[in-house]
Amino acid sequence: MSDVFNWSVKQLIEVSASDSPTPGGGSVSSLAGSLAAAMVSMVGNLTVGKEKYKDVEADTKEILAEATDIIARLEQLVAADIAEFSKFMAALKLPKNTEEEKAERTRVMQEVLKSATDTPMEIARTCLDILKLAKRLSGIGNKGAISDVGVGAYLAEASLNSALLSVDINLPMVKDEAYAARVSAERNQLVEEARQLKEEAVAVVQERLK
Repeated sequence: MSDVFNWSVKQLIEVSASDSPTPGGGSVSSLAGSLAAAMVSMVGNLTVGKEKYKDVEADTKEILAEATDIIARLEQLVAADIAEFSKFMAALKLPKNTEEEKAERTRVMQEVLKSATDTPMEIARTCLDILKLAKRLSGIGNKGAISDVGVGAYLAEASLNSALLSVDINLPMVKDEAYAARVSAERNQLVEEARQLKEEAVAVVQERLK
């Protein structure tokens, strides 16, 4: 299941639409984030090598390198998200016949809930990085394809917010109050920063479309 990046698009959609629990929300959010980064990368590739954009070539190449790294990171996060679900299901099946077994099951569940929260948080952070790249490229990318930077920005924000729903479903079950408070605060900050970056990037794109 962790090799979803090697599937055909048709297979990915069919399995995601089936009763298979994976790829689920976090994985799909990460996959969507990959497409967002791909849109930014495409505009970058359509900018590099063009005489008209020679002055911004160095900056664009830097953006391209970062976008490539992000896509690779998101591929790893898809696999991580799927693995976390398997760990969660395994924890649910732990025996609870004795007090000792119940205590151990609770301990493992709490560990799994945290790691299953950490992964979508990392997906969201990575999507925020895409939005930063989209904002940087919005003003310098090839004007003939600049609308696709806007596509990347919209997709990246949606992917970030989607990934955070996996955080929202897990966090209420986490008993570590300090951890929950820290994650909740960062979650809200990610949402707000993503919104601002998306709006700034799209505003520049819209202006350049005129």
